Parts: sequence; structure tokens; C-alpha cells
Amino acid sequence: MTDFRIDSYKFLPRSMWEEFKAFPEQPGEMVVARPSVPLSQAKVALLTSGGIYLKDQQPPFDIERERREPLWGDPTYRVIPRGVEASQIGVAHLHLNSDDILADFNVALPLDVFAELEREGKIGSLAYNNYSFMGYQGPSSAAWRDRYGRELATRLRAEAVNLLVLAPT
Repeated sequence: MTDFRIDSYKFLPRSMWEEFKAFPEQPGEMVVARPSVPLSQAKVALLTSGGIYLKDQQPPFDIERERREPLWGDPTYRVIPRGVEASQIGVAHLHLNSDDILADFNVALPLDVFAELEREGKIGSLAYNNYSFMGYQGPSSAAWRDRYGRELATRLRAEAVNLLVLAPT
């Protein structure tokens, strides 16, 4: 497997570089995980950082608190079923243009693309449950690391998911 690094600043506006460079770099080796089964047999779940939620069934992400505390980001997540309809989707994220996601949520959570990969036999299956969180995490990222990330990992194991694909927005 080829080891490569991602330029985290490539698409970030220059005006935001100093703010993001202030976050401490995580030392250590790059994490590499290999699927335990071939991709054509893998159950794949998707995770978006786009702040997507089911508007009539789930609370939106807490952007009001973020407005009061600009460095805070809601660390919770939402479960998004694979058969969700566009009319069921809401977006709560202060750092994204939600119009694009509302026009076609696949730009942030490519469920239709992965359903097609399933039909083509390129993946084993798309998981029934997929996940969304609000990608802007400053000091609140400890809650994701200590609680919500562990909770999500437990859910993925219970659902026999072999591979989680992050669809960053």
C-alpha cells in the first residue's frame, strides 16, 4: 500500500490557514487499515461531515450554541438510512452552503453512488445505517474522540460493517 500524505490546506482559504495551523499536529505514524474482506464482499457504511439530519425525525445539529461559542462544534451524530429521500433531509452546519446539499445530498453523503456500486457488484452491500456529524470540531472534538467515536465504532461492529467511508464536506 502506498503511503501518502494529504495537504490539509490545499483547498482551505488562505485567510483560515493561521487558525487551523494553531491546532496541534497529531504526532505518530499514519493510520493504515486494510479491509478484512475483499471490497466486492464488504458491507460499507458512509459517514459525512455535512451536518445532515432527518428533518422530521431528528433534531438538527446545535448551530445556535456554535453561534454563541464560535469555536465549539456539535459533536453528536445522526443515523441516516440508505433509502432516505431528498425531501427528508435537513442540513445544519454554519461552515457549508447547505443549498448544494439540499439540491442533491449525494454531494455530501453519496448513498445513490454506493447503491449503484452495490448493484454493479463492486461492493458487497451498502449498510442500512449511515451516519452524519457536523464537521466543524474545535475544542469539542474531545467528546467525539471519547464518547461519540467509540459509540459509532460499537454500532458499526454490531451492524457487521467492514468498511466506513468518510465523505468530508
